[in-house]
Amino acid sequence: MPSVFAVPSSCSTWRRLVCGAAAAALVCAGSVTGASIASAQSSTPPAVPLPSVDPFYTYDGPLDDTAPGAVLRTRTMPYGFHELATPITSEQVLYRTTDQFGGPTTTVATVLRPLVPGPAKLISYHTVYDALGSECDPSYTLTGNGAYSPAGMVEQGVITGYLAAGFTVVVPDYEGPDLEWTIGRQSAYAALDGVRAAETVLALAASTPVGLVGYSGGSVPTQWGAEVAPEYAPELNIVGAAAGGLPVNLAHNLPYISGSADWAGVIPALIVSYQRTYDLDTAAFLSDYGQQIVDTVSSQCINAFAATYPGLTDGDMVRAPYTSLLDIPEVVESINDNIMGTAGTPRVPILLGVGDVDGTGDAVMVTGDVEGLARDYCDRGVNVTYTQYNHFSHGEAFLPFQAQAAQFFTDRFAGGAATNNCAAVGPGNDLAPTPVP
Repeated sequence: MPSVFAVPSSCSTWRRLVCGAAAAALVCAGSVTGASIASAQSSTPPAVPLPSVDPFYTYDGPLDDTAPGAVLRTRTMPYGFHELATPITSEQVLYRTTDQFGGPTTTVATVLRPLVPGPAKLISYHTVYDALGSECDPSYTLTGNGAYSPAGMVEQGVITGYLAAGFTVVVPDYEGPDLEWTIGRQSAYAALDGVRAAETVLALAASTPVGLVGYSGGSVPTQWGAEVAPEYAPELNIVGAAAGGLPVNLAHNLPYISGSADWAGVIPALIVSYQRTYDLDTAAFLSDYGQQIVDTVSSQCINAFAATYPGLTDGDMVRAPYTSLLDIPEVVESINDNIMGTAGTPRVPILLGVGDVDGTGDAVMVTGDVEGLARDYCDRGVNVTYTQYNHFSHGEAFLPFQAQAAQFFTDRFAGGAATNNCAAVGPGNDLAPTPVP
């Protein structure tokens, strides 16, 4: 089984993917003048309203007879890093998509044109915005607004690197208008419909090759997108999907992060998301302390809540007679509805990667779950490349995963024969649904 993927150092591969600012990627591409870069470095992005109060995000027209992916409105917006303007502009598109239960809804995607000419090729990039408030939406933060996020800055370097390599990039607000984090099918539909909308806006042919990529929270629309695409969006020419740091079965993640110093704050945030999606009666099981934390995190981004409650346990969130969220039937049912591998079989090559820092996982994701998903896909005939980044935590595994994803897509977009390492993939964990109490 492969372990740590080597990081290339050349400008044409790795540097383009992890440039910390747009200027570095633009220099690498040779696509703008020095004067433009100097101007970008000396100016700040224009302020834009939060999505929650921006009328662009609201659509009151009928949607029942509108096809998924249909463009409802567009506008040109700046593309900037935190407090750094760039000479790049984006097109934002409000489009019709589908919610977790098959009903019509809307969301927004940011469409970025490539910085160098070449044949049309498209990356649907799914950021780690892991959010409960609209200030975290990528359509907002990619304008250069919002709170500073180190992870967000690195991801924008990755995105800009794809632009410098000649890709069109579409970045969907895949959590939807209500910011329903980690919800599988809904996130997938938003990503696939974002590709449809981008192809419409840019007048790209349906034959345009498409790659899906995302890490951590961004792995959700990536992996689920690959599963549902054969039925939901069969016309899209998806050539591969790369997902890293995957939350395969949250019933396994929950006890793993309970009491964690760095990740326990994820527990109340997930309660917020699942309450929004499944209308959970949280008043029936949350403790007073649990309700207090839920209220606090309900509009925050992950960098504000993940490590804010060190030592918080699953049991702290509930009141007697419950001792765990997994004692509550409605919670277990909603988690079971989002176990990866249950929505369909991908028809494209898949890259799956995850760290392993302690023999169980990367400190938040469970390594055996990702291997179990890889094994399941392999047994169904999917071409899977599974990589385990030994001794790497969740944050540390991000960079080698992105390097491997870059090489994966280089091969996929070049039309190379699909490969896999299924012979080396172990059984991993059992991903069967948790029995409902």
